[in-house]
Amino acid sequence: MNPVSRAVLTVTVAGILALAASARVDAIKYGTLDGNAHPYVGLVVFDDADGHTLWRCSGTLLSPRVFLTAGHCTEAPAARATIWFESNVVRNDPQFGYPSGGPTSHDGTPYTHPQYQPGAFYRYDLGVVVLDEPVAMSQYGALPALGLFDALFTNRGPQLPAFTPVGYGLQFTNPAMTLSALTRYQASVSIITGDSPFGGSSAFDFDDESVLFTNNASGGGTCFGDSGGPIFVGGTNVVAAVTSFGINQNCAGTGGGYRVDTADDLNWLLAAFGHLM
Repeated sequence: MNPVSRAVLTVTVAGILALAASARVDAIKYGTLDGNAHPYVGLVVFDDADGHTLWRCSGTLLSPRVFLTAGHCTEAPAARATIWFESNVVRNDPQFGYPSGGPTSHDGTPYTHPQYQPGAFYRYDLGVVVLDEPVAMSQYGALPALGLFDALFTNRGPQLPAFTPVGYGLQFTNPAMTLSALTRYQASVSIITGDSPFGGSSAFDFDDESVLFTNNASGGGTCFGDSGGPIFVGGTNVVAAVTSFGINQNCAGTGGGYRVDTADDLNWLLAAFGHLM
């Protein structure tokens, strides 16, 4: 998986920050096939109000009807969403009907964090799709405890836990070639405790909303199409963060996750959708 913030059918660039290009992320790079390890992680495609396909992302089913993803995935003009939970979605196969939907897909309505701003998508970068009909599973993703990351930012060394990003996205990308599949992958990443790949404070670390993770060939990372996908605590089902952004268009270097363990995010999720959880 590579670091990607918005999983899209056409790549979008968020802008230039701290002398580096920030791109919303789409797919797991250098990862391994997820198979049935995380069946509650899905591939989601968003349409506008006229039914035109916009972009794709990843996300996590938290309950039979609540699907967690990134705010830059659910933002306007997204009006409807179609979600698949198969580990491999095959293009041009009527069983899946990708990207418009088919016998195995599920439809829903997107909602975006009320404080999200498109011009600064890495802030309040959280979104939800409420499914029209419930999806029954033996297990779902889980919300983190409040302040999960706070103690970790001050730690150093091997005591830091590993994190597992999961998503559907590009496996490789550079200006000359892109390898894309609609397959669920997972990777193993670590927190970068130095706060920034550029040195000093992170340009994306606004009010401790973002977390920077490693993205390399040894453990993997995220890329275009992984946006909104979960970053689990180790081998658990706890969604510590969602994939939010990448540092460059080659899905190399550092990946950014948007924290789910902050008070404003947990309060919004529980107040708006708690009755569905």
